[in-house]
Amino acid sequence: MQDIWRLSAQDLAALIKSKKVSAKEAAEAALARLDAVNPRLNAVVDHRPADVLAQASVIDAAIGRGEDVGPLAGVPVTVKVNIDQEGFATTNGLKLQRDTIAKTNSPVIDNLRKSGAVILGRTNCPAFSYRWFTTNLVHGDTKNPRDPGITPGGSSGGAASAVAAGIGHIAHGTDIAGSIRYPAYACGVHGLRTTLGRIPAFNASVPERTIGPQLCAVSGPLARTIADLRIALAAMSVMDARDPWWVPAPLQGAPMPKRAAMCLNPDGLDPVPEVKAAVADAGKRLERAGWIVEEITNTPPLREAAELNTKLWLGDGYEAQLAAAEREGDPGALACLRGNRSKVFPFDLSQTLTRRLTLTREWLAFFEKYPVLLMPVSGELPFPDHLDRKDEASFARVWHAQIPQIGIPLMGLPGLTVSTGLVGRVPVGVQIVSGRFREDLCLAAGEAIEVGGTPSAAIDPAG
Repeated sequence: MQDIWRLSAQDLAALIKSKKVSAKEAAEAALARLDAVNPRLNAVVDHRPADVLAQASVIDAAIGRGEDVGPLAGVPVTVKVNIDQEGFATTNGLKLQRDTIAKTNSPVIDNLRKSGAVILGRTNCPAFSYRWFTTNLVHGDTKNPRDPGITPGGSSGGAASAVAAGIGHIAHGTDIAGSIRYPAYACGVHGLRTTLGRIPAFNASVPERTIGPQLCAVSGPLARTIADLRIALAAMSVMDARDPWWVPAPLQGAPMPKRAAMCLNPDGLDPVPEVKAAVADAGKRLERAGWIVEEITNTPPLREAAELNTKLWLGDGYEAQLAAAEREGDPGALACLRGNRSKVFPFDLSQTLTRRLTLTREWLAFFEKYPVLLMPVSGELPFPDHLDRKDEASFARVWHAQIPQIGIPLMGLPGLTVSTGLVGRVPVGVQIVSGRFREDLCLAAGEAIEVGGTPSAAIDPAG
């Protein structure tokens, strides 16, 4: 048999359920892979091998008793260091929280465990999960296994780096402005930002977040195959009473025609030629799979949506966030807040929420005509690492390129990054967006695009 760590989650779960591979063997393979490549990546920043093997033993014992252990039977997965896992620090990349030990699991952890997954380790993020680059003063720098000179993305940079390098078969991430979709793009894997209310979330170890993040931030999976994203979505989405935003929406919605709008240059993004070419190629793959693809010149307002999401994300409680960043002393977090001061003020919460409702209505009307939208993830190929801290022009360049990621969360919409190939050794991909709770349409289109190209596979870190 090939290396166990190379298998998809779907294939590995089937092997474990059929007793052709044990959960313990899968866990040992995952731990060995982590030991082999994580020192070069720093993707996983906390893990306990004895606990991993103990989790696997529980799965093997249940299978031995003939019990149904769930769709992720024995599959090693990673979780982001900004969610509660009992007995581990919920650092969110902060020295300030390195001793904040969770007493209970977040709903995501509990749901993954209920599905049979084995939690392999905790992945890195930037301080406060603010940036599209992953470094902090408590855990250090995370590297991109495709090319150490480019960002692994952020804030779920550790998650994407890990799953791209075969450390775990699925990774958990969170996304408020691209923090799942961009790391997936940068590391050459797939990543799904879910609809607000799809996956329950709650962290007992840290104070409740302010209204902006509550309205826009969600969890979701990253993986090397669309099929694995689908399984992970089902596992993560189970109801949990601790999250009042959770919605009992079906994972499979009403049938819709295979019709996609394709926009190469949404709202004046002006993408580089390689990005436009990737979107156009993905459109052709959809057409070959039987989809009707109509090129449109623009989307509903995206730039304004990005501006309003920035206000909700950073403007609500800005001074408190800045004070915390100053106590932490993280240069990247301070650059993010100080660089966006002019964008978040003046801040009128009620006016922002009213405009959010209007834009959401406009976007939902768009999806009545076009079930899915195909567009760029970013206006550029993955950035050189830490580009946002180079100078003011570079900071502005980064934030402009990320408009397609920042805007979509304002309306609570799902967005899927599909990795479509490489430019040299630099990954490129596309973004698929659909209406609220229509992750199934995103995944259907993503699967058609995936089938039309070269499948993503675990790689050894590049030098």
